[in-house]
Amino acid sequence: MATPKTTFALFYGNRGFFPASLIAEARAELPRVLAGLGHRTISLNPAATRYGAVETPEEGRKFASFLAEHRGEFGGVILSLPNFGDENGTVVALRDAGVPILVHAWPDTLDRMRPELRRDAFCGKLSVMDVFGQNRLPFTALTPHVAAPGSEAFRGNIEHFDRVCRVVSGMRRVTVGAVGARTTPFKTVRIDEVALQRHGITVETLDLSEIIARMGSVATGEDAYKVKAAALKAYTSWEGVPDRSFEGLVRLGVVLDRVSTEYGMDAIALRCWTELQTQIGVSPCVLLGEMNERFEAAACEVDVGSALAMRALSLAAGGPAACLDWNNNYGEEEDKCILFHCGPVPASLMVPGGRIVEHAILAGSVGTGCSFGCNVGRIRPGAITFGNLLTDRGGLKYFLGSGRFTADPIPPEFFGCAGVAEIPGLQDVLLHLGREGHRHHVAVAAGSVVEPLREALGRYLGCEVTVPQDGRAPA
Repeated sequence: MATPKTTFALFYGNRGFFPASLIAEARAELPRVLAGLGHRTISLNPAATRYGAVETPEEGRKFASFLAEHRGEFGGVILSLPNFGDENGTVVALRDAGVPILVHAWPDTLDRMRPELRRDAFCGKLSVMDVFGQNRLPFTALTPHVAAPGSEAFRGNIEHFDRVCRVVSGMRRVTVGAVGARTTPFKTVRIDEVALQRHGITVETLDLSEIIARMGSVATGEDAYKVKAAALKAYTSWEGVPDRSFEGLVRLGVVLDRVSTEYGMDAIALRCWTELQTQIGVSPCVLLGEMNERFEAAACEVDVGSALAMRALSLAAGGPAACLDWNNNYGEEEDKCILFHCGPVPASLMVPGGRIVEHAILAGSVGTGCSFGCNVGRIRPGAITFGNLLTDRGGLKYFLGSGRFTADPIPPEFFGCAGVAEIPGLQDVLLHLGREGHRHHVAVAAGSVVEPLREALGRYLGCEVTVPQDGRAPA
């Protein structure tokens, strides 16, 4: 399952004493390049304004009306300056855009510096950014300062901006399900629902007893049961798992999917012990992993904050995320640790060969044979971005960082799904998390997407963002 690429609204800035050919060239080349990168685009009718670009406030109002008419069809605006542009019409056009705005300037070439050929967009970009700042209008600006649309630099800028747009669009209106009460020992996952609501995040709470009761109405002969059973059978190895445990997990999976649909949930955090083990005879880890694989962020232990961080990471990375524990040191290596959880890691983040077992840690207290459902194995090596969210005094505070999972061995008797993470400056990261009150869970996704996440969450969504590894101030 792939995350759809952003559709962009294209804005062309103009200053009238520059030649029309520069605008015409831009209107032909920019959509073509973006289409080649997999993005749909929409543009103002070229007959609506001079050259189909924007210079004056009157033209700006026409472009603003164009955006209003197409609201919901685009996730970002590319403000492209084929020449110097005019900041007055630009502000009028885009001050109510309601989506991220990338300020892009075309480069001059040294063999085209005659007045009828040169662009001066290098300077115009600074003017636009200056006036946007005066108007407190957030925007994205990247390096290099100017970039030709056919260049690798431009390709990288669009990839970054696409990730920013996906996070902003996907985190502005979110519904997260808190299924079951927080377990009494885990005060670490407490969260302020009112603070979340003020950032557009709605928490829907459901009692775990309702979920358990609804499982009884799921018949093994109905289509939903058959579809879920087939999906789970194909997802991982079930060798040695009792039929009773498999059937319980299928029923629970059907109910979780149904309540997710009923409440329009974008993410879910589930109470996963010990009632499900003692009353149903299962551990729900594999269900959470399979939901994550479908881009439905699913955290365990009613950790709503981690579920939201997983959703943000997944949107930025374009792949599923996982909720893990900061669990063990790795010998004497200060920049390495073992990240682990019982078995909710999505399969695409794992080395092939996962298998369902019972919960070796809980079995001692709930008894054997009643906690099958942990999808155990090893986490796939590769680059990762990590982070999490807490609420503090009415605000949302994220931390972000980057590292990699290595191929370093873990003792074979180690239970769960785990990997050795190498994180530069790990000791300082952990000290920061402890001092700032972040939880013992960490959300992770494959790839290196710290910077677009930092920009989306901080610049556009009004959250406080820290990256402990680089010591930079919050975004």
